[in-house]
Amino acid sequence: MSTKILLLEDDLLFAESLEDFLEEEGFEVKTVHNPQLALELTYTEKFNLYLLDINLPLMSGIEFLDALRQSGDSTPAIFLTSYQDKEVMKEGFLKGCDDYLKKPVDLEELHLRISSVLKRVRGETKQCSGDICIDIEQKRLYKNKKEIELSIREFDLIALFLHNKGQVVTKEMIFEALWPTNQEGSDGAVRVYITRLKKILGDETLSNIRGVGYKYEPKS
Repeated sequence: MSTKILLLEDDLLFAESLEDFLEEEGFEVKTVHNPQLALELTYTEKFNLYLLDINLPLMSGIEFLDALRQSGDSTPAIFLTSYQDKEVMKEGFLKGCDDYLKKPVDLEELHLRISSVLKRVRGETKQCSGDICIDIEQKRLYKNKKEIELSIREFDLIALFLHNKGQVVTKEMIFEALWPTNQEGSDGAVRVYITRLKKILGDETLSNIRGVGYKYEPKS
């Protein structure tokens, strides 16, 4: 399975050069020039890595990454930037970036940085509970080693339950994990997701805590 990269860069020529190089190296690349469109794309598609310019129209790359992190998206990110200001880069790391490269970018170094970041996060992304395993990096769920197809929000919800197994997951926690601050969720949607997850996890392992939320207690 190829590594899927979201490239957010408003310099069209530079973006095209990067895309050509990365695809030659075997990566699957989705290039977007508008950060708002890119943000919407992250809610519907699964990516393994974000390559982000900082100086962008509408919102900066740092603001873009901050929005992702606040929505619970932990996909590794590398900034490609012409900024020399250490305070800007410090802010980038504080908002959750994993690495950065200064422009003009050396393509061979970029490849090495990508490989290093992906190698570092793999092994931190697998989580299992009984016969259920999730791959946070790939955003995939396996039951008895067989992959189960999920939507992005269904995956985010099951990851939330596995991370908090044995503890009450409040409705507020669910809304925060499933919908970013600029989107409005609904109780009805949550109930649909819960019904779906009960079929996967087992109805007896996922209980409703009336008026509060839900609790996932896997069989030992």
